[in-house]
Amino acid sequence: MNAIPCISSIIPHSGVALRASLGLLVLVSTVIPSLAQEAAPQAEGQPAAAAPASQGTPSKEGTTPTSPEKIGVRVEVVNVPVTVLDRHGRPVIDLTKEDFQVFEDGVEQAIRYFSREVRQPLRIGLVLDTSNSARPALQFEKDAASEFVFNMLQGRSSKNQIFLQTFDATSSVVQDFTNDPEILNEKLRALKAGGGKALYDAIYFACKEKMLNSGPPENMRRVLVLVSDGRDVASEHALDEALSMAHKAETMIYTIDNTAYGYHNPADKILERISEETGGAAFFPLEETPGADLGTGYLSQGQIGDTSQNKGLGAATGIYSATRLMQLADSLEAIGRELNEQYSLGYTPTNNKADGTYRIIRVVARRKDATVRAKTGYFAATD
Repeated sequence: MNAIPCISSIIPHSGVALRASLGLLVLVSTVIPSLAQEAAPQAEGQPAAAAPASQGTPSKEGTTPTSPEKIGVRVEVVNVPVTVLDRHGRPVIDLTKEDFQVFEDGVEQAIRYFSREVRQPLRIGLVLDTSNSARPALQFEKDAASEFVFNMLQGRSSKNQIFLQTFDATSSVVQDFTNDPEILNEKLRALKAGGGKALYDAIYFACKEKMLNSGPPENMRRVLVLVSDGRDVASEHALDEALSMAHKAETMIYTIDNTAYGYHNPADKILERISEETGGAAFFPLEETPGADLGTGYLSQGQIGDTSQNKGLGAATGIYSATRLMQLADSLEAIGRELNEQYSLGYTPTNNKADGTYRIIRVVARRKDATVRAKTGYFAATD
């Protein structure tokens, strides 16, 4: 029986060379990661990398060593679109980064990013009341909304997008997000009134189904433009639920009251609250009367006798002067102007806990008599 020759006898000294190569490989694999970690540049404004986790206790023979624990650090930037108006309601466009202060839950934050030209495109929800009570005003709302659509999209190449939603007893998305004004205006012209009024459900639905699915909030500005008298008689959700969903969706809400001239509307306070708590603004275009000229076909309450007020002149049956359309259009134009002349602020919150809590934002401008509008908060990320 022939003996099997030893490998080292066939290839002299190969065992020594092999052991040396293995030793060099172990040395390289140990040193290079340490050098790479020391040489890696730290990103500006980001926290230092966490120390390496324990490699585990030495394993006993025949057992598998424990895996290293992974440690992650979340760096989040909060973007805040800001509108600044003077005492006459005109946009202030000459402020610098040093003119602003941003607070989160009462703690001042360092502004890391600032721009006078907001680069984030708009995602706008145009929400119109088509309930029975809105029937007299609907044609004027449609015409004013049509002009707003053309102003905000400015052709099919616009990065902005608008969706059209109506509500009566239920909410319906008549047209999904698009940057084509012709498509939107075709849908606007076809709108008809009828049914109950579920305002809070409409806000809840628009924020949950559309705004939350419109893309990352840091990459765009989310806005609802709501035309309504503020009344609600059919919603399943409460107002607080609707506002909470708007906060979750980081959506600013602008409201336009469509109550007729001369009529007291207790729901005006609802519209004001919706806008104030989301960082938008409330508009009441029909508070000012168009004058006492009988030829306009429309008089305000109190301008003539009690027996011949608005209802007798056709206010409840849709006989309106051109003033109504002009003032509705002016309100929508003012909203568009605000959205096109915003500042963009960004900060990394000092509270870096990923706990999913709601953080309150307050923006202050160091300019006398300046009014600031900005989103009122956001929900922190979660692990």
